[in-house]
Amino acid sequence: MTDLILPEGADDAGFVPHRGDPSDYTSSGKLRSEVYDREIDHLQEQLVQLQYWIQQQGLKVLVIFEGRGSAGKGGVIKTITERTSPRTVKIRALPKPTERERTQWYFQRYVAHLPAAGEMVLFDRSWYNRSNVEWVMDFCTPEEHQEFLRTTPEFERMLVRSGIVLIKYWFSVSYEEQRKRFEARNAEPWKRWKLSDMDLAEHELYIRYSMAKDTTFQYTDTKQAPWFVVPSDDKRAARLNCISHLLSQFDYEDVTPAEVVLPTMRKEKYVRPPMSEQTFVPQLF
Repeated sequence: MTDLILPEGADDAGFVPHRGDPSDYTSSGKLRSEVYDREIDHLQEQLVQLQYWIQQQGLKVLVIFEGRGSAGKGGVIKTITERTSPRTVKIRALPKPTERERTQWYFQRYVAHLPAAGEMVLFDRSWYNRSNVEWVMDFCTPEEHQEFLRTTPEFERMLVRSGIVLIKYWFSVSYEEQRKRFEARNAEPWKRWKLSDMDLAEHELYIRYSMAKDTTFQYTDTKQAPWFVVPSDDKRAARLNCISHLLSQFDYEDVTPAEVVLPTMRKEKYVRPPMSEQTFVPQLF
């Protein structure tokens, strides 16, 4: 790859000045933890209500999370699913394609994970690997890259026409903030597993990834399936902003089930075997 000059506006700078109460932010402009804790509790309650609404209405919801390494995709996905049911809100993070999958139509292995009625599926990275990681790292040919850019808008329009609610988020982080996060991972042995060779290559090729993102948006930021950019230099603010926006995409109502009456134990004629016949874990606590 030749050296590239970063196009204007393509640096993916993540931080956006806050607009809330100045007292909610630290001297460095980051959201205070106590404010985050207060707001996230409310948003997670709303996510549970949305979950019930999706079930009742039989909606098919697909949410794609893309962006740079360490931008916070995993954190927001974990926050969304913390209180929801894994039977309704499902995470899909596909591994590298197998030899057989490499011979299939490119979108084929993703189609198997699309939502059915009453489900929300969260893609932790998606088919956009092709126009980002694969293109930057030369894992695909120029022809495959061009075909992806040509095909993806029509593929996504097909999904929307089929009744799938498709929402796409791009998490943006600045070079300086990404470096801080990688350095923090490197400094702690129990977090070093998060720092992969691909992360190191991505950091080195930051400009090339900017070009990949800009090209992807040029072709796939469509009226039917637009991209929503989440500035994430401030991780707490990014989670609140993303989840708030996700909730705003639905005109949902509170259909939380009413409390149920717990049944009493039915009496049966049964004698259990002695507890001494069972093996228990050591009682260390």
